[in-house]
Amino acid sequence: MSVRREVYGPGAILTPANAVTLARIAAAPLAFSMMLETHNQSSWPLVGVWFVLSTSDLLDGRLARRYGTTRSGAFLDPLADKVLALGGVGIMCYLGRFPWVALVLIAAREVAVSIFRSTYVRRGLAIPASKLAKYKTFLQLGAVGWVTLPPTTNLHWLSLGTLWAGVVLGLVSGAQYLIAGGRAATSMSR
Repeated sequence: MSVRREVYGPGAILTPANAVTLARIAAAPLAFSMMLETHNQSSWPLVGVWFVLSTSDLLDGRLARRYGTTRSGAFLDPLADKVLALGGVGIMCYLGRFPWVALVLIAAREVAVSIFRSTYVRRGLAIPASKLAKYKTFLQLGAVGWVTLPPTTNLHWLSLGTLWAGVVLGLVSGAQYLIAGGRAATSMSR
């Protein structure tokens, strides 16, 4: 006897993947408040919360592939990543652990790519997230993770090196979006 698996259409909103994504967004303030309250920004409970929030993106991706991707998920999943990355890096800047210029570059890239993608969506072009964009999110979340982990919290070279690698990949992937969008627009106009 086989179990029937429900598949959600592109217009669905309440899906298992979206539930995970919404839980990530809703739990982000818990992690941020723990960062602000934790002496030296590291503790094992904070590591646990940050690890779950950072890695549960893998779960919502797996659920989306299994039960069907949706337009709402295509919006919510990157939003959750942006909330976590900008919030975590922002708090680390506020606490003096990361330089503000890194946050400015990350935020500028996110705003530019969001404007770019929304412009192309109105033209009927979808530009999916690149592998580099996924890696930059992983690195940015990982940089915060190194600070929250008690054995590595004082290894500034590790957290800063990971952060700057994420910033560089973000800028490169942003350039990729511009190039891909230009090619798509050119091929559409022919």
